[in-house]
Amino acid sequence: MVTYKNWLMSLMIIGGILAGVIPGVTTIKTVFACPLYCLQVQYMTCPSSGDEKLPPRCNCCLAPKNCTLHLSGSTSINCT
Repeated sequence: MVTYKNWLMSLMIIGGILAGVIPGVTTIKTVFACPLYCLQVQYMTCPSSGDEKLPPRCNCCLAPKNCTLHLSGSTSINCT
């Protein structure tokens, strides 16, 4: 009987943690999904590297913040 009570109490505590009922214990995770497309980027520049031409990234989701993707056709995209 004691074993059954311990098992039930443990199950209730674990259920409370997973459900977010117990304050101070959170299991929520933020997921950020990148789109699966690749632009025709020739090179990338970032403020931290000055005027250095960095290897291209497919899109702004994969590039660091505040960098600029320079596309073929003399257009550019600022990644904010």
